[in-house]
Amino acid sequence: MSKTKGQSSASKGFGDKHNAQGVTAIEVIALILTVLWLLGTAIFFLAMGSDGGNGGGALRFVMILLAIFMPVAMIWVAVTAARASRVMREESLRLQTAIDAIRTAYLNQTKTQAEINDPSVTKKLEEIAAAQRKTETALATFSTIRTATDTPRPAPAEPTQQGGEDQVALPLGTTAEDMQPPLDRADFIRALNFPENANDREGFAALRKALKDRSTAQLIQAAQDILTLMSHDGIYMDDLRPDMARPEIWRRFAEGERGRPIAALGGIRDRSSLALTAARMKQDTIFRDAAHHFLRLFDRMFTQFADSATDAEISELSDTRTARAFMLLGRVAGTFD
Repeated sequence: MSKTKGQSSASKGFGDKHNAQGVTAIEVIALILTVLWLLGTAIFFLAMGSDGGNGGGALRFVMILLAIFMPVAMIWVAVTAARASRVMREESLRLQTAIDAIRTAYLNQTKTQAEINDPSVTKKLEEIAAAQRKTETALATFSTIRTATDTPRPAPAEPTQQGGEDQVALPLGTTAEDMQPPLDRADFIRALNFPENANDREGFAALRKALKDRSTAQLIQAAQDILTLMSHDGIYMDDLRPDMARPEIWRRFAEGERGRPIAALGGIRDRSSLALTAARMKQDTIFRDAAHHFLRLFDRMFTQFADSATDAEISELSDTRTARAFMLLGRVAGTFD
């Protein structure tokens, strides 16, 4: 992916360099030739004077115009053709770079899939999953024992004198979600960024806490699905460097504003990622449904998050992988238009 990113940056820099030149050497040479030709013809006709009589004055005038301006026109026709040829070469190079990037991403994906299908890797993943299940079971057991120990048991109700008329009101049980403590904002933001690698213990711990919250788990699952689908086209959030919007713009989005006032949220400028995502949105119904589902969940989550979050927490959340996916998909879907 570093090679692909380097090629894309090189292609972008190459095109920007030529576009910023304005007047090139070809135009300068053409301008010099034009001036020399006009000076030469002026000197020639001044030296020639009015010799040759007045016969055929109209035809003579036309021939003089052709002799002066026809070579100038040919020079600038050649300049226009050279400029068009240069533009076509640049576009061809840019297209070839994009094709190479897609090919490299496909080869990397194939290689990764082959490594995953390797028996030793599969065995190792199964061992990690088994160890994780044991850890979660132990944590659940410890939590249950601690809850049962710390919570005082209700006193038994006194029996009533009358048989079936009076009944004892039994306390209703609470659900597992009600027993969970509220999710900390730091863990919430870290979970939306997903673990950096297999050794990111804090990232996995935050992710496990977030998955215990139903609404957060839905958003994380939707984000994981759309990130996986985009990775099939070689689009990775770590490769994107968006223009970060100010927290007040995010707050205006949370308050319901759409369109131009929040256009700064669509800070993704990578043209290849935008083009690939737009094409996938048009052609793949599964991708389109997953993208719209993710956008709805992110919209609902951020509306609740912005009510009590600080500007620093909003800025930190906007730099997560989940927020970058929202910026990319929101711009393709027209949320910021």
